[in-house]
Amino acid sequence: MLPIVDKPVIQYVVEEAVSVGLLDVLMVTGRNKRSLEDHFDRAYELEEALASKGDDERLSQVLEPVDLATLHYVRQGEAKGLGHAVLCAKQHVDGHAFACLLGDDLIDPRDQLLKRMIEVRNTYGGSVVALMEVPKEQVSLYGCAEIEPTGEDDVVRVTGLVEKPPADEAPSNWAVIGRYVIDPAVFEVLENTPPGRGGEIQLTDALLELAGRPSEQGGPVHGVLFRGRRYDTGNKMDYLRTVIRFAAERPDLAPELLPWLRRFLDELPAER
Repeated sequence: MLPIVDKPVIQYVVEEAVSVGLLDVLMVTGRNKRSLEDHFDRAYELEEALASKGDDERLSQVLEPVDLATLHYVRQGEAKGLGHAVLCAKQHVDGHAFACLLGDDLIDPRDQLLKRMIEVRNTYGGSVVALMEVPKEQVSLYGCAEIEPTGEDDVVRVTGLVEKPPADEAPSNWAVIGRYVIDPAVFEVLENTPPGRGGEIQLTDALLELAGRPSEQGGPVHGVLFRGRRYDTGNKMDYLRTVIRFAAERPDLAPELLPWLRRFLDELPAER
């Protein structure tokens, strides 16, 4: 629910799904996350107050998230890991391939990563992960992939996955980021996946199992090499960069923000 200027991150994520035709959205939430549901619900008192004031601009902002998609919610009773969160969606998915979008990972709307991932799934079958090259000292923060080339520059075959490896043990600098297109065979694997790193059920462990399977058993796993704009809003510095960047590109804000920002930087003491 952290805002990027005037819209919460989760709304950008839902809009990304909607932009590629995914109109049925299940949110896996936890305790104290009621604000997520409230954001996409009607707020009649606020709507009436804005309408009575003739504040059409703010009224349209309030109404914007309501009809984006058909939204459903399920609670993850305990924080048992991403694999367990995905498993909570089993009954809703009902045997279909599905996209999994992590709520704190924001992909710039101009970089159509999810669309490309769905194309790769339609071509190769199985599951598809988004991979982004990161500095070696950061690989321990991610699941990292062992990869081999295909005939396409931005597509690789995933042959191994390691969750948060030490830098000297990582199979590559290509890290799994928060976008997945997953074959429904993952549920059977997750149900039999023991807790891994951190005592959690890791989605990477289940995808590693699928990576070694033939297509008729839910495999293989491919990766899309993403070289676009991605913002980790769960990281304080990246969150601040995201807010500034999005505001600086807004035609209603940039004319006032950018001159102020330049003056502010010029006036900082040299030692800072």
